[in-house]
Amino acid sequence: MPDLTTDPGWRRLLAAARRSLERTGGSLAGTVSLTAPDEAERHVVIGVTGVHRPAGVNRVTVRLSEIDTFLRNAHSIDLPSAVGPFRDRPAERAALAEAREAMLTMAAASRHAGWPWFEEWIGNLRRDGTLTRMARSELPFSRVLTTLDALPVAAEPMPVFAERILGDTKALAEGPIRGLVLRALAAWHQVKPPTGAEQERALWEMAGLVPDDLASQALVLNLPATGGPLGDWLSSATMAHVPFRVTLHQLRLAPLSLPVPAIYVCENPAVLRAAAGHATAPLICTEGVPSAAVHTLLASRAAGTVIRWRNDFDWTGIRLTAAALARYPEAVPWRMSSADYLDADTIGLPLTGAPAASHWDPSLAEAMTDTGRSVMEERLIGTLLDDLLRGIATPPAPAGMNPQTRGGVGPNRQDAKPVPDFVDERPSPP
Repeated sequence: MPDLTTDPGWRRLLAAARRSLERTGGSLAGTVSLTAPDEAERHVVIGVTGVHRPAGVNRVTVRLSEIDTFLRNAHSIDLPSAVGPFRDRPAERAALAEAREAMLTMAAASRHAGWPWFEEWIGNLRRDGTLTRMARSELPFSRVLTTLDALPVAAEPMPVFAERILGDTKALAEGPIRGLVLRALAAWHQVKPPTGAEQERALWEMAGLVPDDLASQALVLNLPATGGPLGDWLSSATMAHVPFRVTLHQLRLAPLSLPVPAIYVCENPAVLRAAAGHATAPLICTEGVPSAAVHTLLASRAAGTVIRWRNDFDWTGIRLTAAALARYPEAVPWRMSSADYLDADTIGLPLTGAPAASHWDPSLAEAMTDTGRSVMEERLIGTLLDDLLRGIATPPAPAGMNPQTRGGVGPNRQDAKPVPDFVDERPSPP
């Protein structure tokens, strides 16, 4: 038989029939219409229905069952065969819904299920259509969940981890699994999804994965050490009071020991730069999110070494400080009280992102929420440098202390009493 889909009298009628069949999954119960049919189309409709349609009619409507019966009688072919292969959209929607539901069931079995960050990540995947696109592309969502369930790890090279967990050394180097895991890690740590290589590296290292042991670094000042070439280099740099950049690769060359009573940790290089050239207490700069090199370096500290930790007064900084205090039992906040925040002329940028709890001083988060402003470390450089020169840090303000009656606690106060740190009892993200 001729191809009716190219016949001028049948072409639009069969195209309309195809759309109806796709929409209904092949049902012949509906009707199709043609607007302003030409002479060839009008004659076809008359032949199919047996009802006269006058010339110039504006619209004609035909039952699909009538078209099917006509084609069977005249051409020995049914309507679905005449229009050619067509999509069964209801079946496709059902299959997609089933695939999405299967992925949600897998997610509910994850060890992270129920945590706010995990539910936020899954919710975002549903809302922006990522879950549907994964179902259509048959991306193995289970491999994404398997990766997340294996995290965090302890400074494991990424290719080694990928081979151990996914059987492919390059599984996290590129492709959709990498992107989905990074989105999850961003939700885990309440930061924006990474937009560059440095931000990606920081996220991987927060999960304990090391993409590159040369790129993972720690910036230090006046940190004497013993053990291997690195110990000699750090001690020489300390004698000259010059900054020194340590790589994770160097830290793995030989066991290192840091025989110092206290180590100060800051976030911004400007603080370390201000202290360079001076004989100060040992200082490590994280340059943002602490790298695997930072954590490995701190793991070399002597027993009883106090870690005095601080970050910017923004919500990310509060989370990073809370994570450090939970990770290191010897860690105490350094100038991270509500008193320090309020003393620092809060004219910074507006606070953005989800608020975080300051468990070591609940009034800090309250003051930040009330003020609505961030305070970067650069605004406290004078005070921080004074602490480093004296080797003394202000104890954190007691929980619930009224900032207006804090009594001028400072590095020169001999009667200042330390207060216990408050650490989140829930396990912190890596």
